[in-house]
Amino acid sequence: MENFIVSARKYRPATFETVVGQQHITNTLKNAIKNNQLAQAFLFCGPRGVGKTTCARILAKTINCENLQPNGEACGECSSCKSFQNGNSFNIHELDAASNNSVDDIRNLIDQVRIPPQGAKYKVYIIDEVHMLSQAAFNAFLKTLEEPPHYAIFILATTEKHKILPTILSRCQIFDFNRIKVDDMAGHLASIATKENISYEDDGLHIIAQKADGGLRDALSMFDQIVSFSGGKITYSSVIDNLNILDYDYYFSITDSLLKEDTAKTLLLFDEILSKGFDGAHFITGLTAHLRNLLVGKDANTLKLLEVSEGIRTKYLQQSQATSVSFLLSAMAIANQCDLNYRLSKNQRLQVELALLKICHLPSAFNMASMPATAMSEEGQLKKKPDTPAVAPEPEQKATTLTPQAAPLNEIKIASEAIVKEVVAPIKVAPVVEAETAEKPKAFVPNANVSSISIKIPSFKDMGKQAEEEAAKDDDPYLKGTDKEDFTYDEFLKCWSDYAASIKKAGKAMTLVAIFTGDAPKMLQPYDFEVAVNNKTQENWFREEKPDLLNYLRTTLKNFDITVTTRVDEQMVSKRPYTASEKYQHMASKNPQLVELRKRFNLDLE
Repeated sequence: MENFIVSARKYRPATFETVVGQQHITNTLKNAIKNNQLAQAFLFCGPRGVGKTTCARILAKTINCENLQPNGEACGECSSCKSFQNGNSFNIHELDAASNNSVDDIRNLIDQVRIPPQGAKYKVYIIDEVHMLSQAAFNAFLKTLEEPPHYAIFILATTEKHKILPTILSRCQIFDFNRIKVDDMAGHLASIATKENISYEDDGLHIIAQKADGGLRDALSMFDQIVSFSGGKITYSSVIDNLNILDYDYYFSITDSLLKEDTAKTLLLFDEILSKGFDGAHFITGLTAHLRNLLVGKDANTLKLLEVSEGIRTKYLQQSQATSVSFLLSAMAIANQCDLNYRLSKNQRLQVELALLKICHLPSAFNMASMPATAMSEEGQLKKKPDTPAVAPEPEQKATTLTPQAAPLNEIKIASEAIVKEVVAPIKVAPVVEAETAEKPKAFVPNANVSSISIKIPSFKDMGKQAEEEAAKDDDPYLKGTDKEDFTYDEFLKCWSDYAASIKKAGKAMTLVAIFTGDAPKMLQPYDFEVAVNNKTQENWFREEKPDLLNYLRTTLKNFDITVTTRVDEQMVSKRPYTASEKYQHMASKNPQLVELRKRFNLDLE
């Protein structure tokens, strides 16, 4: 019985032409060989399974080929090519840096480099997973890598270029390998299936290519697995069953239910998906990708971003025509937020069901937003607001601007009630009592001949401030005096000092004493003074003492127009950040990049 060889080894590319999806690298290497412009060191980097080591072996075989083809390929028939294919070439050495990463291993390599090639032009060293070398090994390798013998060529391969020293990178020609496209991978799998006499469906091969995530070696491993599972017949259903992939039809059905706002069917489909063993996070991630594909399918310019087979592409194009861009964007945002919250939730199924219900009600929400101005009837039905008929003005009426002083009572009532309904609807307005008049005033009706009415309604902040001032005036018994005798600033300071001595003698709080014994009050204008305090606490203490102070000053100086206000001196207070928000604001003011860092990683302050 013949030993089985996996497809990744059996169909490993042997020439540059057979390398899949890396034409930008293979063309460069062939031109360098034909023009005899080979570098001393190459660095091949990229994801796993994209052909780095394969290209290194092809390059090593080609540069030593005795009968190089005009297209830059090796002949495969000469002694050098055959010895390489048989694995007994003395001029091509492969080293695994993962297991040979010490300084001694690199020293042995340097000693071997001194020996010239036997019966060939070049001596090639392929070092795989070179990022695993230790720091000391890299340093020992530097000099040889920069100035090797003319016959020595180093080919380094790695999946993690960022771990290699910059001094190593600067001594190499760097080739970045791309992830292999889905279409290229599916085509390669189809050619292998044809050679092996395996029947296949294009949709099934596309699913394998998508699952491989850009790595051809992974795709070939899954290909062998599914061939064994299905008995040499690769179908769409066998692929999704074996690889535990959620069928496209589920996503198309759920999207149709979401567009029809059929919540019951949506929840039942999700329950069926869970009963088949799929995880909720897997489903919501797939739903987000499905919505993204629908958005891509709405524009002919972005159709190339749909990495699916032709049959699935047709379904996407049909369903994308039934969806709006606003629905897709909103649904993607809801699904993405559900994906972020899924792993932190204690009731994960509820998270997904809640997201589905939100998406299910998006169409009606958009319809409501796009409807004209409507009003609810008593039965709960929506109906359009009736248009207000235009009333022609009476012939004797003149176009005048209505003012609150000259307006009739009914006119003010109508205008004020209209404004209150629009601006302060939650506040109940007391009904206006109409005065009895001999003749009932006419109702005011706006018309084209009357200029726009402007009634200024004070804001809540202004109304509150005005009410506080009036209340303070009513509560202050010392504002009711009539004496207005003049006095000098020195006389005021003497009264101030006497009052300070009296409160100190009375044993009042030291905070209050500190206010009166600190900086003297400043005269802003005649009879109006201002005292500086350090903080809000001192301001509160002074407010409590203010009535007795004004009583003393006004009666002593015989002037009831005296006022004393406080001002918190910001320069006297060095406010330190205390809360988490204050600390963040303080740090962000010094380093604005902190704001960008918080947004990018979605960090909380606590």
